[in-house]
Amino acid sequence: MPLRLTDTVSFPVESFAAAVTYCGSMHFSRNFILGFLTFFSFLLAFFALAPALPVYLALLGSNAETIGLLVGIFSVSSLFSRFLAGSALRRYSEKSLIMFSSLLFAITFLGCTLLRPFWPFLAVRLVQGVTYAFLDTAVFAWLFKVTPPAHRGRLLGYFMLAPGLAMVMAPSFGMFLANSFSFVILFLWCMGLSLCALLFSGRLKSGKIEKVAPVNRMLRNSFLERKIIAPGMVGFFYNFVLGSIMAFFPLYAIKCGVVNPGHFFSAAAAMTIAGRLLGGKVLESWGNEKIIQVFSLASMVALLIVSSSRTLPMFIVAGALWGAGGAFMFPVSMAYALDYAGSSAGTAVGTFRALMDLGLSLGPIVMGMIIPSIGYPPMFLFLAAICLVNLCYFQFYVRRRRNTHGIAAAAA
Repeated sequence: MPLRLTDTVSFPVESFAAAVTYCGSMHFSRNFILGFLTFFSFLLAFFALAPALPVYLALLGSNAETIGLLVGIFSVSSLFSRFLAGSALRRYSEKSLIMFSSLLFAITFLGCTLLRPFWPFLAVRLVQGVTYAFLDTAVFAWLFKVTPPAHRGRLLGYFMLAPGLAMVMAPSFGMFLANSFSFVILFLWCMGLSLCALLFSGRLKSGKIEKVAPVNRMLRNSFLERKIIAPGMVGFFYNFVLGSIMAFFPLYAIKCGVVNPGHFFSAAAAMTIAGRLLGGKVLESWGNEKIIQVFSLASMVALLIVSSSRTLPMFIVAGALWGAGGAFMFPVSMAYALDYAGSSAGTAVGTFRALMDLGLSLGPIVMGMIIPSIGYPPMFLFLAAICLVNLCYFQFYVRRRRNTHGIAAAAA
């Protein structure tokens, strides 16, 4: 079934009372809530590292190139591990894979407290990438199995609030723990959250496996959907910039005298949640192409603000603007790419996710090599230029190619 954008980002509730009634009709079972808590606990530990890890590595004496590599290698590991996760799910249950990933993720935080850069810490980051890919893949495989088809789209939309909520809470609190106590306390807190995910996942129940229509053997064995590469590059460029921000904004903010850079990420996450909860009217009135154009431009403006600012209030403004773009760019660009390719099959979705993971991993690595030569403000200007290139690429290549060849349905 083709992906419908409104299934993942639009929530037709207009009041708290209506929301309660609506949620009650969506079969929010105990099993669904346990799955949400599992994913949410895991992501709390994951996002707590976003602002703290670069700072921790800098305190240990790592340079910008090393920090970029240690931050970015996580996404490289996650990217390649997605193929292993799919294979593992053919041999083990989703619940087993989720429990194994949660336990292994908890163990890696002990490694963070004991090991130092470069090679030992690199091994820890590689393992963390594997655990993230395995748990992320298994959680969504489990969710598709246990949710009723009639309510699956909206339940997935609510389930995807977990990353936004975790990003609102975890970065600021993680930096608070590190500043007020120590990084060891932060890592132990993350380990505890991972163990919470293990406990919640241990009580999950699997649903019945739904029968699916047989597919062509050649398509089933393919790992790449070529038609989605052109529109998928929009997501690649966006995540290239995002990965660079996550790796180096905390260091830049501290250099400017900001004690807790996590407030930038919290502001971004708050706007992301608001956009996904209240963005239905925007989606209905604007359409996919206009949204990609507007929020690509908004992301560029946010980076221009960061490059020229030195104070926390301006950083929060930039974070909120970036978050507004993030609320729409990921789901809209994914929906547009799947429509462009004329497919929402697993191969197409996997190819798109792989391109985004690749951008998230290459951004910190490439920017880590550039920063020593140009510094932080010019780096953010360079990232703003990438947003402009991405906008031009979409406007003058992807849209024109789609309209010329009539690929899939016309844009909204």
